[in-house]
Amino acid sequence: MLGAEAVVKALSQEGVEYVFGYPGVAICPFYEAITHSDIKTVLVRTEQSAAHMASGLARVSGKVGVCAVTSGPGATNLITGIATAFADSIPLVCITGQVNSALLGSDVFQEADITGAAESFVKYSYLVKDPQDIPRVIKEAFHIASTGRKGPVLIDIPIDVQNAEIRKFKYPDEVSMRTYKPTFVGNYAQIKKTVKALSKAERPVICVGGGVLLSNAKDSLRTFVEKYNIPVVSTMMGIGAMPTEHPLYFGMVGNNGKPWANKAMNESDLLIMVGARVADRAVNQPDIITENKVMVHIDVDPAEIGKNCGPTIPIVGDADNIFNQLNSFEEEIEIDTKDWLKTLQGFKKDLFVKRKVNPEFVDPECFIKTLSDMLDKEAIYVADVGQNQIWSCSFHVVKEGKFLTTGGMGTMGYSIPAALGAKLACPDKQVVAVCGDGAFQMSMMELATIKQEDVPVKIIVLKNGFLGMVREYQHYTYKDNYSVVKLNDYPDLKKISEAYSMDYIKVSVDAEIKDGVSKMLSSSNSCIMEVTVDPMDLAKG
Repeated sequence: MLGAEAVVKALSQEGVEYVFGYPGVAICPFYEAITHSDIKTVLVRTEQSAAHMASGLARVSGKVGVCAVTSGPGATNLITGIATAFADSIPLVCITGQVNSALLGSDVFQEADITGAAESFVKYSYLVKDPQDIPRVIKEAFHIASTGRKGPVLIDIPIDVQNAEIRKFKYPDEVSMRTYKPTFVGNYAQIKKTVKALSKAERPVICVGGGVLLSNAKDSLRTFVEKYNIPVVSTMMGIGAMPTEHPLYFGMVGNNGKPWANKAMNESDLLIMVGARVADRAVNQPDIITENKVMVHIDVDPAEIGKNCGPTIPIVGDADNIFNQLNSFEEEIEIDTKDWLKTLQGFKKDLFVKRKVNPEFVDPECFIKTLSDMLDKEAIYVADVGQNQIWSCSFHVVKEGKFLTTGGMGTMGYSIPAALGAKLACPDKQVVAVCGDGAFQMSMMELATIKQEDVPVKIIVLKNGFLGMVREYQHYTYKDNYSVVKLNDYPDLKKISEAYSMDYIKVSVDAEIKDGVSKMLSSSNSCIMEVTVDPMDLAKG
């Protein structure tokens, strides 16, 4: 067996169904070997998209996403996708081809020190020099990527190692790594302290982050908050942990969140932060959320606890396990939140500000709410970056489906490839990608991948002719002195749709929304919907 064949066999042992990538000479042995397996390959049009597609698949399936690209620029192009997954804790195994191991360090054609270049964006990386190590390396990579705080693992394999024969293939049954021992169960003493603090609390709030979704803790969270009537807010990555219209959910926090959600967190006397980094986009003044309150910080990554603010009660562990521990704790928690919930409803009423609407264009709020209402309850909504992301976070109603976006890195061009990966993982579910015309042009080359794979992804472009979020910043900061943000009216989305044999629908005013969305969702083909929005509209307008 060759090293490349061993890689493919190991991936098969892990149950991998798809590998997203772009070939080149240094990874060709791997792609030759994969043709003799049941694993499907997807040819992306730029390597960054390979990681985004793998991310979309991972986030909706709960499995590890896999991508494979060649050496040099293939590997360096992948870095942005790896960094995006790392920032959002998405489990990926990223395989890169490398030049002949005897030539490493001699600056030969398409040599790049990818393990060094990607060091700050991966949980771990391997440079495989002995083909006999391949089974162990693949097993460890999947274990590292999918346990503890999930994230990407890089495996760099020189071409001569892929072509070398291995004496014996034995895939390990389990992994034992002396230096990698993540904690999954919360410390009993800390759980007990949390129970006591909750019993004394009058204004408790739980703030959930992406870690709640990554640990599949939606059910245990909901059981806990409904049992004790505890209000919930979320970070951007935590959207979907609670149904949007649940009476105990009060929206997203942060500089682009709901003002009443921020006030709820600030006014609480007990704040339980779960699976969230307490980063600046969600909490730009960490000292405020620790003032005059007990703060419990729950995270599977001990490095995040206390990094940005000091908790009163730190708990290291998996969110689902910890909520199950709290749900089964032998001491009953006596707490009455009726008055607190009434206060929060008052915050919501007092701080609500109606958006200004230009009737000559489509109102993003009206469009996204109508789209949400017409989507199936388990639909997958993928938001890109920019004003479209903020509108999506503010107005999309998550029922029982999933909401995907890139929060930590904020990578434009994420939505289209991620939606493709999600649709391949869940072919029976509706998948929509929502982006602006700036983000669309960062990944429009993947329309070819969508058509080649015959995947009916629905793409919605909120088109305003600007890099809207940057224009909005320049509006406030530089008093409407706009610099390099105007996109004009390019490209012609109707002609782009025709070029890729995709359906095209245009919505120009609110009255056309329902009919347009209905046509889009009823079509069995992939589709581009152009939605014209006011160029001067504001995400927080």
